[in-house]
Amino acid sequence: MSATAQRLSLPFASVLAFLSAGSVLVLEIAAGRLLAPYVGVSLTTYTGIIGVILAGIALGAWVGGRAADLYGPLPLLGPTFILGGIGAMASIPIVDAVGAAGMGEGIGAIVLLSAIGFVLPATTLSAIAPMVVRATIVDVATSGSLVGRLSAAGTLGAISGTFLTGFYLLGTFPTRTIILATGALLVAVGLGLVWWARPRGGVATPEDGPSPGITLGAVLVGLAVVGGAIAAVPNPCERESAYYCIRVVEGGSRDSGRTLMLDQLRHAFVDLDDPNYLEFAYIRWFDLAVRPVAERTGGDFEGLHLGGGGFTFPRHLAAAYPQSHQTILELDPIVHRTAVEELGLEPSPSLDIVLGDARPSVERLPDDAFDVVLGDAFGSLSVPWHLTTDEFLGELDRVLRPSGRYVMNLIDGPALSFVRAETRTLASRFESVAVMARPGAFDGIDGGPGGGGNVVIVASHEPIDTDALAAAAVSSALRVRIVAGDELEGFIGDAPFLSDDYAPVDQLIGR
Repeated sequence: MSATAQRLSLPFASVLAFLSAGSVLVLEIAAGRLLAPYVGVSLTTYTGIIGVILAGIALGAWVGGRAADLYGPLPLLGPTFILGGIGAMASIPIVDAVGAAGMGEGIGAIVLLSAIGFVLPATTLSAIAPMVVRATIVDVATSGSLVGRLSAAGTLGAISGTFLTGFYLLGTFPTRTIILATGALLVAVGLGLVWWARPRGGVATPEDGPSPGITLGAVLVGLAVVGGAIAAVPNPCERESAYYCIRVVEGGSRDSGRTLMLDQLRHAFVDLDDPNYLEFAYIRWFDLAVRPVAERTGGDFEGLHLGGGGFTFPRHLAAAYPQSHQTILELDPIVHRTAVEELGLEPSPSLDIVLGDARPSVERLPDDAFDVVLGDAFGSLSVPWHLTTDEFLGELDRVLRPSGRYVMNLIDGPALSFVRAETRTLASRFESVAVMARPGAFDGIDGGPGGGGNVVIVASHEPIDTDALAAAAVSSALRVRIVAGDELEGFIGDAPFLSDDYAPVDQLIGR
C-alpha cells in the first residue's frame, strides 16, 4: 500500500500536533537564554523573539497547508519533522557565530538575530499542523470537530512546552542541552514517520517520498555538519542558570582580579586579595554615600543589599566596618555558587545571604531594621521593573530606620528618561534626593551628544549633605556631578511616576 493511501488515526495525529507545537514553544522560551549573551535579556528581547516565532508559525501554517495539498501530507511529515529537528540544533552555532560578530543590542539586532536563528525551525515545525489535518480528515461533515480537536492538542502541546521549559528545564539543564535534546527527539520521530510511510510492497513512486535509507543518510550528513559547527563555535557560557549566561574572566586591572560576566555585561570585579578594592566608579560612589551612615553609627550599622552578583560591595563593607552586618538578597543560586567557587566568597557572620526575588524577600523583613539599603539588582541593562515602583519604595521606606538612606544604581540611555522617572518616584517618598553620575552623563538630556551610563541616586528622610559628598569625591579623585536641591525639579521635568500599574523601564531606557 502506498503512502498516499494511508491515513492518520485521530489519536496518532493528536500526538504529532502536540509534539510539533510543544517543540516550537520549547525553542521560543530557550531562545531568550541563547540570545542573552549577545543582546541581553529584557522585555524588548522577548518581544522580538515572540514576534519572530509568531511570524514563523504563520509562514509555516501557510506553506504546510499548500504543500500538503500539492504533494500529499504523509510523505512530507517525516522529512518535515527531521528538518525541524536539525534546524533546531543548527540554531545553536548560528546564534553563537552571528551573535559573536557583534550586532549591537537594539531592536533591529534582536529581531535579526532571532530570525536568523529560529525562523527556520519555527516555520518548519509549524508546517506540520496543516499536514496532520490534511492526513486525518476523511469526512467533510465531521471536519470541524476534527480540526478543533487537533488544534486543541497543538495548543495543549504549546502550553506544556512553555511550562516545562520555563518552570523546570531551564533551571535544570543547560540551554544547549535542551535544544539539542528537542532536536534529537524531532529527528527520531521524523525517521519513524519515514519508516511508517514507506511503501508496503510494489514499486515505490516519487509520491511515496524518500526511502528510509536515503533519509537516514541525509540525516547523518546533516547531524555531522551541525555537530561540527557546534564544536567549532565556542560557547560563551561557563555556567548557565535560569536567569543568566555566567562566566568569570581572570585578570584585568589586577592579576588577582576576577570579572563576573552575566550575559553580555560586566556585573562585578573582585580582587581576591583585597576586598576593599573597588574597580567600578559607581561602587565607589556607593562607598561615598554609605560613609555618613558608617560615621553616624560608629561602623555598627545594618545594611541591606538588593542583588549580590560578585558580592563586591557587601564584602568591602564587612571588611571596612567589622561591626556592621550585611544582608544580601540574591535571586540566582547559580550566581551565588559562582561567587563562592570562583570569586572567593566565604561564609561570614557579617554576611547573611538570602536567595530569592528581592521584592517578596523585602516584604518579609521587619520594620525599621536597616540603616542603609543598597539597590544593585539588574536583568541585563535594566533594574527589574518591580523593584522601581512607588509600592516597592514604600516597602523599602518601611524597613529603613528613620535616619536611614536608600542608595540605588541605575543604567540609562543618553536622555536619562528612566533615571528622571525613578528620581521623581523617589522624591514622592523621601524628603531628600540626590543624583550622582559622571559629569558627562547629563549631556544627552537636551539632545546633546554623549550622556547616559551608570547613575547613583541617594534618598533619605534626613537632609543629604551634598557638599560633603562632593568634597569626599574630590578627595578620592572621583569625577562626579551631583544634582540635588533646587536643581532636582528641573532635572525631573515631565518624567513619569512609576507604579505597579505603570513602570515601562525597558522602554524608558530605550528612549
